[in-house]
Amino acid sequence: METKGLLFIPDISGFTRFVTESEISHSRLIIQELLELLINANQIGLEVSEVEGDAILFYKFGDPPELAELYKQVEKMFCLFHKSLMAYDKSRYCQCKACTSASGLSLKVITHYGEFTGYNVKNFSKLIGKDVIVAHQLLKNDIDQHEYWLVTKELLDDHPLADFTQWMNWNGSMKQTEAGEIHFHYTQLSELRNGISDDPLPQLDLSGKKKVYTVSKEYNTDIITLFHAAGAFEYRHRWWEGVKKVEESNHFLPRVGMRSTWTLDSGKVLYYSSSYSYADDQIEFSETDDRGDQVTCFTLRKIAGDSTSLTIDVYKTANWITNFLSKFSDQKKLESDLQRSLENIIPLLKEINIHRA
Repeated sequence: METKGLLFIPDISGFTRFVTESEISHSRLIIQELLELLINANQIGLEVSEVEGDAILFYKFGDPPELAELYKQVEKMFCLFHKSLMAYDKSRYCQCKACTSASGLSLKVITHYGEFTGYNVKNFSKLIGKDVIVAHQLLKNDIDQHEYWLVTKELLDDHPLADFTQWMNWNGSMKQTEAGEIHFHYTQLSELRNGISDDPLPQLDLSGKKKVYTVSKEYNTDIITLFHAAGAFEYRHRWWEGVKKVEESNHFLPRVGMRSTWTLDSGKVLYYSSSYSYADDQIEFSETDDRGDQVTCFTLRKIAGDSTSLTIDVYKTANWITNFLSKFSDQKKLESDLQRSLENIIPLLKEINIHRA
């Protein structure tokens, strides 16, 4: 049995403040997404020992890898981590403190080579050994900034330091522990952010579409509470006439691109969130069916005092069928059903306000 290998720990910087100062429900989901992203970014055959709240303990038995290979792994995790945060910050619906402050999180990576082994406790696999302790002790250090790659002396014995990019600058340091001194080098990773591309959100395209009906209502509530009631998929079946159930297909945090399956009286339809914009006095978002035939646009506007209006515009692909149906009572019935749906939001708002009180 091999007893020597690499210990690799990506650790989320800013985790403690993020969790303690923001809403637990969304902070939990954000951290979960980021940790899953780090696991999926593994490209050098690392094994997962355990997820430790804000960090992942990876390991790999065998000879120490080349530092260039290690750097590529660190670079990939760091860049995907921040690209994901940038994308979420641009596409998110939610305005809670967890969602608005997630972009302040960052990543540091501890890499160490030493002796350890595994053992099982029921269905759980654990690592044990003094070098596992060393790797965890290095998570607490005196490095000022909190997005860096740390390499211990044990990894450098056969692999001299090298600058893998023009901006890379290594610093030497040491941590004093009860077992003795731990020597290491580290380099900041902040410069990697400059090379991360910021993908633009898709623009809502209503060309070739015809507005078939519109409904509107004013509510005695603030814009965020109304947005929570009208925009959240978890409530949609509670107020939208004819909708029995809505199931999210991906993304547990509301954002552009999220998909959901609607169970209607007439069957199932797949919708995706196609646009979103936020301002203090106006919120707009839209949902498009998977075939692109229908786009439903929601507009919330803050009115004087603590009142907010909600307008729903429904667009369909412009063709002779759309023009033909718009002349008949079926279209009027759909509009009437949607107007009743707006009335159904009133008791839901009361319920949400009670839970928040």
